[in-house]
Amino acid sequence: MLTRRNFCKQIAALSIAMKAADIYGADDSDYPPEAVSDFCKRLKPVGRILETEGYYVWCVAPIYGSDGKVHVFYSRWLDRYGMGGWLHKCEIAHAVSDRPEGPYTHEDVALPPRPGYWDSTTCHNPHIQYLDGMYYLFYMGNSDGTVFTKRIGMAKSQSLYGPWERTDHPLLDVGGRGAWDDCCTTNPSFLRHPNGENWLYFKSWNEKDYREQTSGIRANRKYGLATAREIEGPYTRYGGNPIVDFSVYGGNRQVEDAYVYMEDGKYKMLMRDMGYFDHYAGLIFESPDGMNWSKPKIAWYGASKYFEEPPAPKHLSRYGRFERPQLLMKNGRPQYLFNAMQGGKYMTASGFVFLIT
Repeated sequence: MLTRRNFCKQIAALSIAMKAADIYGADDSDYPPEAVSDFCKRLKPVGRILETEGYYVWCVAPIYGSDGKVHVFYSRWLDRYGMGGWLHKCEIAHAVSDRPEGPYTHEDVALPPRPGYWDSTTCHNPHIQYLDGMYYLFYMGNSDGTVFTKRIGMAKSQSLYGPWERTDHPLLDVGGRGAWDDCCTTNPSFLRHPNGENWLYFKSWNEKDYREQTSGIRANRKYGLATAREIEGPYTRYGGNPIVDFSVYGGNRQVEDAYVYMEDGKYKMLMRDMGYFDHYAGLIFESPDGMNWSKPKIAWYGASKYFEEPPAPKHLSRYGRFERPQLLMKNGRPQYLFNAMQGGKYMTASGFVFLIT
């Protein structure tokens, strides 16, 4: 129920958020020094990649192939569907370059939607891994063009050029009715645990909260963990889920776009900010065990910190921020950071690359 007291709280929270955007969104140099991570200080912007006439490009997942080239798997959809086309008209394409910085050559469509299956209307959120002599492409699909059928699945191949063998059913379905994660499973990130287990990180939220928009908030995104002995499952949810939950901080703070990896024996997680500091920055967390995570620090700044772009057009409401982080790893260490961002040559969306020094 929206009482006067709740209304006043929402206005106050909105005012704080707007002030944060004014401070951090225009020039991201004013964060408290203790909030800025070492990872952030190591980033050097390289530039946009995969600017494609007639398409929006998103979710750029890179990997080195056995040919020494950089292969990327990325979401794309026709520009006539607008930014929202990712939910009902997306496919996962494959491009190759001699260098991480590009230029990239489109090779093929790795995963188009499959009529009659759980991924019949969209394929999105690619995340690529090479394990046990096989390439595994994790992704999100849906069957009716809505958030309610979003599920995480997987395809595998001995070659980055395919063919890709997909699961006939989702790799991870929703939680039980009324659970925090009963609406969908999406935005996968995968980690091979040192003990040999397969750890799948996923985003979700509660369906009732989403449909009813409780207190003016359309549900709250959280992250969970599921594990399996075999990479193809079955996956069992961790009993301590959700493992990252910003709702405890109030102000409609949420989690989004996690990427989990290990470096120097530590678990690390990258994520685009969705209200913890503001809506422009990126976040980085650390964990001793992959389940219990620190409070985040700044992983990257908004785009205005790194370069100047034309003013935002009316049809791009998420202009000026980097989303869906993915790492290009080499010898077990992060070498480049790949993101997606709106704008570019065709004023749609493209990939963006940072060198990690």
